Amino acid sequence: MKTNMRQYSRTWTAAGAAMLLLAACSLDETGMQDGGGNATAPSDKIICAGGESAAGSLLIYVDEAFAAELASVVPSDGSYSEPVSELAEAGVQGIRRVFPGSDKEVMTKSSQSDYKFDKWFKVTFDDSGSLDEMAGRLAAFPQIRTVQYNTIVRPAVEPQVYPYEPAQPMTRAAAGQGAVFNDPALVDQWHYSNDGSVCRAAREGADINVTDAWRLTGGDRDIIVAVIDDGVWYEHPDLKNNMWVNEAELNGQEGVDDDGNGYVDDIHGVNFCHDGLEPVRWDRGSGHGSHVAGTVAAENNNGIGVCGVAGGTGNNDGVRMITCQIFEGELYADAAQVAAAIKYAKDKGAVIIQGSFGFDPGAFANDNAFETQLASAQADALKDFMFNNDNFSPYLEGGLAIFSAGNNYTGTICYPGAYTDCICVTALGADGLPALYTNFGYGSNIAAPGGESGLGGMTTIEACVLSTIPEGFTDGQWETSGYAYMQGTSMACPHVSGVAALGLAYAKKLGKKYTREEFTSMLLTSVNDLDGMLDGTKLSIRASDGALQQMNLGAYKNFMGTGSVDAWRLMMQIEGTPCIMAAVGKEQSIDLDEYFGGGADGLTYLDVIVSEEDRQALGLETEPEIADGRLVIYPTKYGSARLTVSAVGGGTNVGTGNINGGQEISKEISVITRGVASGNNGWL
Repeated sequence: MKTNMRQYSRTWTAAGAAMLLLAACSLDETGMQDGGGNATAPSDKIICAGGESAAGSLLIYVDEAFAAELASVVPSDGSYSEPVSELAEAGVQGIRRVFPGSDKEVMTKSSQSDYKFDKWFKVTFDDSGSLDEMAGRLAAFPQIRTVQYNTIVRPAVEPQVYPYEPAQPMTRAAAGQGAVFNDPALVDQWHYSNDGSVCRAAREGADINVTDAWRLTGGDRDIIVAVIDDGVWYEHPDLKNNMWVNEAELNGQEGVDDDGNGYVDDIHGVNFCHDGLEPVRWDRGSGHGSHVAGTVAAENNNGIGVCGVAGGTGNNDGVRMITCQIFEGELYADAAQVAAAIKYAKDKGAVIIQGSFGFDPGAFANDNAFETQLASAQADALKDFMFNNDNFSPYLEGGLAIFSAGNNYTGTICYPGAYTDCICVTALGADGLPALYTNFGYGSNIAAPGGESGLGGMTTIEACVLSTIPEGFTDGQWETSGYAYMQGTSMACPHVSGVAALGLAYAKKLGKKYTREEFTSMLLTSVNDLDGMLDGTKLSIRASDGALQQMNLGAYKNFMGTGSVDAWRLMMQIEGTPCIMAAVGKEQSIDLDEYFGGGADGLTYLDVIVSEEDRQALGLETEPEIADGRLVIYPTKYGSARLTVSAVGGGTNVGTGNINGGQEISKEISVITRGVASGNNGWL
């Protein structure tokens, strides 16, 4: 165990979780009565008992008057102070704010929110003492409404890291003919554009369909994504230009909290494992945060390394990322630190939270249990981020919290991903089917490529997700040159975060404005069919022990989310352009009734216009045309494109000054090509 490893008390058990659910209570503003006006026992104020918790500390949520009293003695900069006398008599040795910040932020902005961040405090005491005993003492105070055990948060599962060994030199030319960007390793990121060659079981088109979306937008600097994970190596050559920069700290004095937010020298983010008292450390752990960050927004078209989903087009237009470190090797953040990380992300401008952490699957039966029995401060911070967020106004009202489902091989997903208003991401392999390790079940919202090394019963490291990792990083077993493969729902999640960021960038470009609910609905319906593919079985190898597993795909049906995320579809929803599916490698005719009405077959059609760029995207070797009211098209490539169909409305010719006739009408239609088109907007 590392010398800086915090001491824990208690061990999480399923029985403990069940006991927690039985202890739920209802508190009024004073915390001393239930909804029926009856006196509430002090023990009913205590939440989180039974979990793995940090020794020597508890969280308290206090009433209005006590919050004002504490505010007069507890600094707003996040440092500890001596407790007021009554708390000292109970054994409290130190007290600090759970949510540091300037007086203006904490006592004005936060006090006016629905979540009263100024009322949350962390108290410390002798870590050899009993948490239960101290919790009981604090709960006896009438002015303390809630006592929360300071629960430890764990990563989704420690990932396996496979160094990247490119088949050819990492040069611009290696990107290949016709590549969208000049990043040499893009050719190995099958999860963006899958040609089916990465392994025997891979399926062409099983990707996020982003390369054509990059023709529309690559990102936007006003969009900030908070990577709540282990530390991001913000000096990575493929990440540094897309890192958020706190200009006040960058241009201020070293060792000074120049912007008064409670954190010293937070130039690119904060190490919450140490309450911001130590710098972000990317060299302790697996490099997981840097890998996730690369998928969201590694810099595109810079001639090196990999691409990020929203990494821009090489014109300083990628989205920006904040590193909010909650893991450092074997040191894991506690509930107070995670809640503070979420609040910090919002305060510093983030519109998307990207998270790959959570509690054990099945720990909570529902949202109420999550809010009241283990993560009250965290739930408050999440709700504030999602519902009181104006960081990308007027294009989005609110914020998006996107979490991985977990890697426990089980039909139950983890909180906070399972929290109803969060977006929960399950993982697919390069075959477009559920990955062996992915959690699934109620609360899953959407699926994305997470990689699967044992796909088809053969180990293929290249079938994992390729992204950035700290350069020269080593744990005694491997070294990297800054790029590596990983697999997991942690790798699926940033694909969705990146696609969401791309969609917001395109909304801004077009001047479109959405509520959080409207945009989430578009994102979760910008998918390709998955359930239609979930029949029969598939083989995969369990990475942990090499065991061959046969998966019953039917068990995943209706439990992986709405489908597999498709970046192009989201762009088209934002445009308002309808999408149709077409099969690659054959001539087909597509009904236009949906686009031109029930009389489509009786219209006189004038033209089908396709740009050269769109023609190449679909591999059109013959001109599309209209025959008997149907679009006849012969695509030869997997891709996405737009075409414009024009017709005469009212007559057989367009009216002119000399000839009576109808009006010219036109519709822009998006065509997505895959293997064989299915009847439910998917592909088989």
